[in-house]
Amino acid sequence: MKKILIVVANYYEDISLSLLNSAQLKISKKYSTKVMNVPGVFEIPVVISKNIKKYDAFIALGCVIKGETPHFDFISNAATLAIMDLSVHYKKPIGNGIITCLNIDQAKAREKKGEEAAQAVISVLSL
Repeated sequence: MKKILIVVANYYEDISLSLLNSAQLKISKKYSTKVMNVPGVFEIPVVISKNIKKYDAFIALGCVIKGETPHFDFISNAATLAIMDLSVHYKKPIGNGIITCLNIDQAKAREKKGEEAAQAVISVLSL
């Protein structure tokens, strides 16, 4: 049985929970899953890195909402690049369900993106 670790950033707890629920609905019982929570999106890559040999695939879930400073850009870019680097280096699928939005309304409209990240991982695992 393939093992999937879902790493969820809880900074925006309601959004993250919706992302997680949509991802879990997509994953069938033929996969073993575990959920780990982290405080923010920036912490997701290090948790994946620490667990890279224990799991066959990963799903990164969280939300970054643009504020008045460039912090949004730094966090979004750093997390995305780190996730891609881990995936390519270790040749393991990592579904990127980290949504980047300009406001909370956009985030709520994208709460089902966890499902898309899960589908991407399942697709790559079946290759």
